[in-house]
Amino acid sequence: MPVKIRLQRHGKKGKPYYWIVAADSRAKRDGKYLEKLGAYNPNTNPATVELDVDGAVKWLQNGAQPTDTARAILSYKGAMLKKHLAGGVSKGALTEEQAEAKFNAWLEEKTAKIQAKTDGLSKADADAKAKALEAEKAVNEARIAAAAPVVEEEVAENVASEDTTANEEE
Repeated sequence: MPVKIRLQRHGKKGKPYYWIVAADSRAKRDGKYLEKLGAYNPNTNPATVELDVDGAVKWLQNGAQPTDTARAILSYKGAMLKKHLAGGVSKGALTEEQAEAKFNAWLEEKTAKIQAKTDGLSKADADAKAKALEAEKAVNEARIAAAAPVVEEEVAENVASEDTTANEEE
């Protein structure tokens, strides 16, 4: 039975949410699956990926073929690296401790990159909000400044017209 690691679409129209599953390649896209390995939400920035790395590595070692998108997600979360390191351990090139140390170092570096992107996005969002607030304040001040002389002119015109009517009555 040829097994694929692929995405199974859920969510509503325009708001996709995917499960990462190991499924028989002959099964329907959203149909029967063998095991749910995780979830992928592309609606957030950065995209949210929850993955059982050990389960994915087990399926990869047993011959499951990931689709292109699933391969990218597995690589992003480190499942492909962990499979590669496990191959090195089985061949005797690495010890289990060395492989685990390499994987943990990579994981820390990846986490730092993701955190930096998240911080950059939140800083950019805060800057955009501050600029919008400043622009709104400038527009409001301009409106107030434009409205104030009009009121003074109307008062002056009313006083002048009252003076002329008073003079005409005399």
